[in-house]
Amino acid sequence: MCKYKDTDLGIKKLDFGVKRGSMAAYLTDGRVIIVPISMFPDIKRLSRAQREDYMIMDDQYFSFEAISKIYSVKDLLHC
Repeated sequence: MCKYKDTDLGIKKLDFGVKRGSMAAYLTDGRVIIVPISMFPDIKRLSRAQREDYMIMDDQYFSFEAISKIYSVKDLLHC
């Protein structure tokens, strides 16, 4: 897990409907972070339906059926 200020963090869920142009990541410690999709050009190019077709692996990584890139919780938090 990503160690951030002495807390182990993982990803529980992603949500693309919270704010236009943003992605919300629900973390295992209960926090929600919202990041601009522009931080992830490959995700930005996906259609709405393709964004909803994501998978979370080991609470640490996420990817989409339509792209081969794998992102991590560290990519979201820059840790």
